[in-house]
Amino acid sequence: MTVQNLLANATLDEIRAALAPLIARNAAFDGWSAAAVESAAAQLEIDPDVAALAYKGGAMVMIDGWIESIDVELAHRQPPEKLQTMKIRERITALLATRLEIMNPDREALRRAMTIMAMPQNIVRATKIGWRSADRMWRLAGDTASDFNHYTKRATLSAVYGSTLSIFINDESEDFSATRAFLNRRIGNVMQFEKVKAQARARKEYVPSLSRFIGRLRYPA
Repeated sequence: MTVQNLLANATLDEIRAALAPLIARNAAFDGWSAAAVESAAAQLEIDPDVAALAYKGGAMVMIDGWIESIDVELAHRQPPEKLQTMKIRERITALLATRLEIMNPDREALRRAMTIMAMPQNIVRATKIGWRSADRMWRLAGDTASDFNHYTKRATLSAVYGSTLSIFINDESEDFSATRAFLNRRIGNVMQFEKVKAQARARKEYVPSLSRFIGRLRYPA
Protein backbone atom coordinates (compact mmCIF):
# COMPACT_ATOMS: atom_id res chain seq x y z
CA MET A 1 0.00 0.00 0.00
CA THR A 2 1.37 3.41 -0.99
CA VAL A 3 1.76 6.41 1.31
CA GLN A 4 -0.87 8.16 -0.77
CA ASN A 5 -3.40 5.37 -0.10
CA LEU A 6 -2.62 5.44 3.61
CA LEU A 7 -3.24 9.19 3.69
CA ALA A 8 -6.45 9.05 1.70
CA ASN A 9 -8.61 9.08 4.84
CA ALA A 10 -6.01 10.52 7.22
CA THR A 11 -6.78 13.09 9.89
CA LEU A 12 -5.16 16.52 9.84
CA ASP A 13 -2.79 15.40 12.59
CA GLU A 14 -1.70 12.40 10.50
CA ILE A 15 -1.26 14.57 7.42
CA ARG A 16 0.74 17.07 9.47
CA ALA A 17 3.03 14.30 10.70
CA ALA A 18 3.54 12.89 7.20
CA LEU A 19 4.35 16.28 5.72
CA ALA A 20 6.70 17.49 8.48
CA PRO A 21 10.00 15.87 7.34
CA LEU A 22 9.40 16.86 3.72
CA ILE A 23 8.57 20.44 4.66
CA ALA A 24 11.91 20.62 6.47
CA ARG A 25 13.70 19.22 3.44
CA ASN A 26 12.08 21.85 1.21
CA ALA A 27 12.63 24.63 3.76
CA ALA A 28 16.35 24.46 2.95
CA PHE A 29 15.47 25.99 -0.43
CA ASP A 30 12.08 27.68 0.03
CA GLY A 31 12.45 28.74 3.66
CA TRP A 32 9.77 27.90 6.22
CA SER A 33 7.07 29.12 3.89
CA ALA A 34 3.85 28.16 2.12
CA ALA A 35 6.00 27.11 -0.85
CA ALA A 36 7.70 24.45 1.31
CA VAL A 37 4.29 23.10 2.35
CA GLU A 38 3.04 23.07 -1.24
CA SER A 39 6.13 21.19 -2.43
CA ALA A 40 5.78 18.61 0.34
CA ALA A 41 2.09 18.17 -0.48
CA ALA A 42 2.91 17.61 -4.15
CA GLN A 43 5.47 14.96 -3.23
CA LEU A 44 2.86 13.02 -1.24
CA GLU A 45 0.03 13.83 -3.66
CA ILE A 46 -1.94 15.57 -0.93
CA ASP A 47 -4.46 18.26 -1.76
CA PRO A 48 -2.53 21.55 -1.31
CA ASP A 49 -5.52 23.16 0.40
CA VAL A 50 -5.62 20.34 2.97
CA ALA A 51 -1.86 20.67 3.51
CA ALA A 52 -2.22 24.42 3.98
CA LEU A 53 -4.97 23.81 6.54
CA ALA A 54 -2.79 21.30 8.39
CA TYR A 55 -0.06 23.93 8.69
CA LYS A 56 -2.19 27.01 9.13
CA GLY A 57 -0.34 29.52 11.28
CA GLY A 58 2.96 30.12 9.55
CA ALA A 59 6.59 29.20 10.05
CA MET A 60 6.47 28.36 13.76
CA VAL A 61 3.69 25.83 13.16
CA MET A 62 5.85 24.17 10.49
CA ILE A 63 8.92 24.16 12.73
CA ASP A 64 6.90 22.80 15.64
CA GLY A 65 5.62 19.99 13.42
CA TRP A 66 9.13 19.15 12.27
CA ILE A 67 10.52 19.02 15.79
CA GLU A 68 7.58 16.86 16.80
CA SER A 69 8.53 14.44 14.01
CA ILE A 70 12.12 14.40 15.28
CA ASP A 71 10.89 13.49 18.76
CA VAL A 72 8.90 10.61 17.28
CA GLU A 73 11.82 9.36 15.20
CA LEU A 74 14.13 9.65 18.20
CA ALA A 75 11.85 7.39 20.26
CA HIS A 76 11.87 4.92 17.37
CA ARG A 77 15.66 4.84 17.11
CA GLN A 78 16.33 4.90 20.86
CA PRO A 79 13.52 2.93 22.54
CA PRO A 80 13.55 2.59 26.34
CA GLU A 81 14.55 -1.08 26.21
CA LYS A 82 17.71 -0.11 24.31
CA LEU A 83 18.54 2.81 26.59
CA GLN A 84 18.05 0.74 29.73
CA THR A 85 21.27 -1.14 28.95
CA MET A 86 23.26 2.11 29.28
CA LYS A 87 24.37 4.28 32.18
CA ILE A 88 22.48 7.57 32.56
CA ARG A 89 25.25 9.67 31.00
CA GLU A 90 25.39 7.31 28.03
CA ARG A 91 21.62 7.52 27.63
CA ILE A 92 21.54 11.31 27.48
CA THR A 93 24.55 11.42 25.17
CA ALA A 94 23.00 8.82 22.86
CA LEU A 95 19.70 10.71 22.74
CA LEU A 96 21.31 14.03 21.88
CA ALA A 97 23.71 12.48 19.36
CA THR A 98 20.83 10.66 17.68
CA ARG A 99 18.85 13.90 17.41
CA LEU A 100 21.78 15.43 15.56
CA GLU A 101 21.92 12.45 13.21
CA ILE A 102 18.23 12.83 12.43
CA MET A 103 18.61 16.55 11.70
CA ASN A 104 21.88 16.28 9.80
CA PRO A 105 20.30 16.05 6.30
CA ASP A 106 18.36 19.24 7.07
CA ARG A 107 21.01 21.46 8.62
CA GLU A 108 20.15 24.40 6.38
CA ALA A 109 16.50 24.10 7.38
CA LEU A 110 17.64 23.92 11.01
CA ARG A 111 19.73 27.07 10.61
CA ARG A 112 16.73 28.93 9.20
CA ALA A 113 14.47 27.52 11.92
CA MET A 114 16.81 28.70 14.68
CA THR A 115 16.78 32.21 13.22
CA ILE A 116 12.98 32.26 13.23
CA MET A 117 12.72 30.80 16.73
CA ALA A 118 15.09 33.46 18.07
CA MET A 119 12.77 36.27 17.00
CA PRO A 120 11.25 38.09 20.01
CA GLN A 121 7.68 37.20 19.06
CA ASN A 122 8.60 33.49 18.89
CA ILE A 123 10.78 33.04 21.97
CA VAL A 124 7.98 31.89 24.28
CA ARG A 125 6.79 29.22 21.87
CA ALA A 126 10.35 28.20 21.03
CA THR A 127 11.09 27.75 24.73
CA LYS A 128 8.02 25.55 25.15
CA ILE A 129 9.07 23.42 22.16
CA GLY A 130 12.58 23.01 23.57
CA TRP A 131 11.20 22.10 26.99
CA ARG A 132 8.90 19.51 25.42
CA SER A 133 11.80 17.83 23.63
CA ALA A 134 13.94 17.88 26.78
CA ASP A 135 11.08 16.35 28.77
CA ARG A 136 10.65 13.58 26.22
CA MET A 137 14.36 12.80 26.21
CA TRP A 138 14.48 12.54 30.00
CA ARG A 139 11.42 10.28 29.95
CA LEU A 140 13.04 8.05 27.33
CA ALA A 141 16.12 7.96 29.57
CA GLY A 142 13.92 6.62 32.38
CA ASP A 143 13.61 9.75 34.52
CA THR A 144 10.60 9.75 36.85
CA ALA A 145 11.43 12.76 39.03
CA SER A 146 8.41 14.82 40.03
CA ASP A 147 10.01 17.27 42.47
CA PHE A 148 12.33 20.22 41.85
CA ASN A 149 14.66 17.83 40.02
CA HIS A 150 12.05 17.40 37.30
CA TYR A 151 12.49 21.05 36.34
CA THR A 152 16.23 21.41 36.83
CA LYS A 153 16.96 18.36 34.67
CA ARG A 154 14.85 19.65 31.82
CA ALA A 155 16.20 23.19 32.10
CA THR A 156 19.82 22.03 32.02
CA LEU A 157 19.20 19.61 29.13
CA SER A 158 17.44 22.37 27.16
CA ALA A 159 20.47 24.60 27.67
CA VAL A 160 22.87 21.85 26.62
CA TYR A 161 20.80 21.04 23.56
CA GLY A 162 20.51 24.68 22.49
CA SER A 163 24.22 25.42 22.86
CA THR A 164 25.11 22.19 21.02
CA LEU A 165 22.91 23.15 18.08
CA SER A 166 24.76 26.46 17.74
CA ILE A 167 27.96 24.47 17.20
CA PHE A 168 26.34 21.79 15.05
CA ILE A 169 24.89 24.05 12.35
CA ASN A 170 28.38 25.36 11.46
CA ASP A 171 30.42 22.21 12.13
CA GLU A 172 32.40 21.11 9.08
CA SER A 173 34.66 18.68 10.95
CA GLU A 174 34.74 15.02 9.99
CA ASP A 175 31.83 13.09 11.50
CA PHE A 176 30.98 16.27 13.45
CA SER A 177 33.83 15.60 15.83
CA ALA A 178 33.82 19.22 17.08
CA THR A 179 30.13 19.00 17.98
CA ARG A 180 30.58 15.61 19.63
CA ALA A 181 33.47 16.91 21.73
CA PHE A 182 31.45 19.97 22.75
CA LEU A 183 28.47 17.77 23.62
CA ASN A 184 30.60 15.47 25.76
CA ARG A 185 31.92 18.43 27.75
CA ARG A 186 28.45 19.84 28.32
CA ILE A 187 27.08 16.44 29.37
CA GLY A 188 29.98 16.26 31.80
CA ASN A 189 28.80 19.56 33.28
CA VAL A 190 25.26 18.22 33.67
CA MET A 191 26.43 15.04 35.37
CA GLN A 192 28.66 17.07 37.69
CA PHE A 193 25.70 19.31 38.56
CA GLU A 194 23.51 16.27 39.28
CA LYS A 195 26.25 14.88 41.55
CA VAL A 196 26.51 18.16 43.45
CA LYS A 197 22.72 18.26 43.88
CA ALA A 198 22.71 14.72 45.24
CA GLN A 199 25.43 15.60 47.74
CA ALA A 200 23.56 18.77 48.69
CA ARG A 201 20.34 16.88 49.31
CA ALA A 202 22.26 14.59 51.62
CA ARG A 203 23.58 17.60 53.55
CA LYS A 204 20.29 19.53 53.24
CA GLU A 205 22.19 22.77 53.21
CA TYR A 206 22.52 23.73 49.58
CA VAL A 207 20.21 25.71 47.30
CA PRO A 208 21.40 25.49 43.65
CA SER A 209 21.69 28.62 41.52
CA LEU A 210 19.95 27.23 38.46
CA SER A 211 20.06 30.41 36.38
CA ARG A 212 23.81 30.83 36.89
CA PHE A 213 24.49 27.20 36.02
CA ILE A 214 22.36 27.35 32.84
CA GLY A 215 24.22 30.50 31.84
CA ARG A 216 27.49 28.61 32.09
CA LEU A 217 26.13 25.82 29.90
CA ARG A 218 24.86 28.18 27.25
CA TYR A 219 27.91 30.45 27.30
CA PRO A 220 30.82 28.23 28.36
CA ALA A 221 34.19 29.78 29.04
